[in-house]
Amino acid sequence: MTAAPDQDRARSDFSMDTERRTLGQAGQDYVARLRGGELGALPALAGLVVLLVVFSSLSEQFLTLNNVANLLTQGAATALIGMGLVFVLLLGEIDLSAGTGSGVAAAVLALHYTEGGNLLGGMGTGVFYTFCLVLVLAGVLAGLTRLWVAIVPAAIALLIAALGVPANPWIEIVLAICVGASIGCLTGFLVSRVGIPSFVVTLALFLAWGGVVLQLIGEGGTLGISDNPVLFAVANRSLPVWASWVLFVVVVGGFAAINLGRQRTRLRKGLTAPPTALILVKIGALAILAALATWAMTVNRSPNPAVLSIAGIPYVVPIVLAVLVLATFVLDRTSYGRHVYAVGGNAEASRRAGIDVRRIRMSVFVVSSTIAALGAIVAASKVGSVDPQAGGGNTLLFAVGAAVIGGTSLFGGRGRVRDAVIGAAVIAVIDNGLRLQGQSAAVVSIVTGLVLLLAASVDALSRRRAPIAR
Repeated sequence: MTAAPDQDRARSDFSMDTERRTLGQAGQDYVARLRGGELGALPALAGLVVLLVVFSSLSEQFLTLNNVANLLTQGAATALIGMGLVFVLLLGEIDLSAGTGSGVAAAVLALHYTEGGNLLGGMGTGVFYTFCLVLVLAGVLAGLTRLWVAIVPAAIALLIAALGVPANPWIEIVLAICVGASIGCLTGFLVSRVGIPSFVVTLALFLAWGGVVLQLIGEGGTLGISDNPVLFAVANRSLPVWASWVLFVVVVGGFAAINLGRQRTRLRKGLTAPPTALILVKIGALAILAALATWAMTVNRSPNPAVLSIAGIPYVVPIVLAVLVLATFVLDRTSYGRHVYAVGGNAEASRRAGIDVRRIRMSVFVVSSTIAALGAIVAASKVGSVDPQAGGGNTLLFAVGAAVIGGTSLFGGRGRVRDAVIGAAVIAVIDNGLRLQGQSAAVVSIVTGLVLLLAASVDALSRRRAPIAR
């Protein structure tokens, strides 16, 4: 007897999924994508595994709980700035000013805190009014490009500065993020509306913002924030043990709900969906790895356990995860994200399709600078102060390197936000592992540069293979 049509329709989505696309077919599709040059983050993940094995075999200290926790905080700022840069790189653009721009945000944060909210007294009359005018200009430029949402942070920063809002750690964080967004408005307008190449604009602003940081802090000066428990805790404290396990449940449960929900939605619409077995394998793998990591981080890692207890996942982990999830959702599940990929793939075709290319181009610089400001907060918290070198040095180079090493293409149109996190992990492991071996900063820079060069070569070669595979 054959099953009735109603009985067929009553089958679960899982059985429909198995009939439409098997685990073997999914594997064949993945291999085909690899052969077609779509390597994604696979090279970076493979390299990360190799590095972990090598350094753990060379040093007994590498996989200790204290060092693993240090690795998480060490790469957090780079990962955050890199995640913002992914938006810019997807358009085939570059933002060389993201580092020093984040330094400006950190300097304003520290100055507002140390001066008790009196930026006028801390900056001086001329610099303060120039600062306010720049914020007004940023809002006006956002309005001219019809990027309405970018007007809000400029207005908030202006109000905090003009009203002399008293110092408060949460106000400082909001102020820094709003200043970062305003910087992005200036950069994005010059690139999208004036038409200056992003390399030239951001190189000029790299130098200019570095000078602004020096002006705000003073040559040889330092603005300390370590006496504030909230600001200092961002990169130097950990979640309670119970909150660490709550985070584990939220991460694994959220991942399972999103993937299974997306699969059911695609099946309901008659679209091809990943096989259930593959999704369950991913969920199981994440659950096991996350459980092991959470358990390890909730063990007391204090060098003197009898006197002091240090246990729990560092605060920077949920911060990075929150930005990762939000940015991934924006790029993968919103029309704005689809427009970013479209413009990065072919700007002229996107314009003909009705996409406001100039607004998209400006917006990615706002996103980049905003997330970079969050990275600056983490970096300032890590050292407990802001100095004239904030955002300078290798900050930008490592952030760009993190995105490229992770798999984001320098040619635009291809990349994921997670690439920056994976790449930042690679850079942090290289730096940490080599320093445990007693290597100098010169050797660390050489090795990191060679890894970046290798990642760029893989990207270029994979793009050359892609047309052949089609």
